[in-house]
Amino acid sequence: MAQASQLIDLVKKTLRERGQTYAGLAQGIGLSESSVKRLFSKKKLSLERLEQICALLDLEISDLLELAQAAEARITELTEKQESALVADQKLLLVGLLALSNWTAAEILQTYRLTEPELVQILARLDSIGVIDLLPGNRIKLKLARNFAWRKGGPLQRFFEARVQRQFFESSFLGSGELRLMVHASLSPHSNALLQQRMKKIAEEFDALAEEDRRLARKTLLGTTLVLALRPWELGHFSELRRQPVEDGNG
Repeated sequence: MAQASQLIDLVKKTLRERGQTYAGLAQGIGLSESSVKRLFSKKKLSLERLEQICALLDLEISDLLELAQAAEARITELTEKQESALVADQKLLLVGLLALSNWTAAEILQTYRLTEPELVQILARLDSIGVIDLLPGNRIKLKLARNFAWRKGGPLQRFFEARVQRQFFESSFLGSGELRLMVHASLSPHSNALLQQRMKKIAEEFDALAEEDRRLARKTLLGTTLVLALRPWELGHFSELRRQPVEDGNG
């Protein structure tokens, strides 16, 4: 029952991600919208009905099962020791990031200058520090959530600030597949909080698309990085021109 409920939740999530409505789904499977809503709220779908819905979404039930397996609880934050181990070894960090992007051992060997014994050793170390499970045949099972959080002020965040951040932004962002947007306005704390929520939704959509693209051939995929940033901030030169607030003489 728990697995059936999870499958139905995944169907609902897929509907949202693809912009499908209950009304459109109802029309596609020959039911009223209220009947569809009732099926989802009671979480009672026959296998035949589930197959109908999957067909409309261009999915197989096996795809849903794969998504359900991927949605199992995973580590959402590494320990200080785990992060330190990753940033201390360039190859360990590389293979860890590739595993996080669902690369197989064969794809890693085909693309990077690593010998098979060397790769197995790296994978075994990732297993030992708790980032993956190394299965027979050098199959990789992730223990880490794709959208895991860096430790605040931790080794990964310091590595990003020192080694990655400057390199990432040294671009005109005019090339194919590149986009940089910068806007500025005065916002209330409430509006700031709303934007943060929407930024998190964009990150969730990024993960959903990455999961969907897993079925595509590796050679058609491009390593892609999305950075979203928001904070109350003003250019230092502008801040220096600000008048100091007048002290309240009633104190």
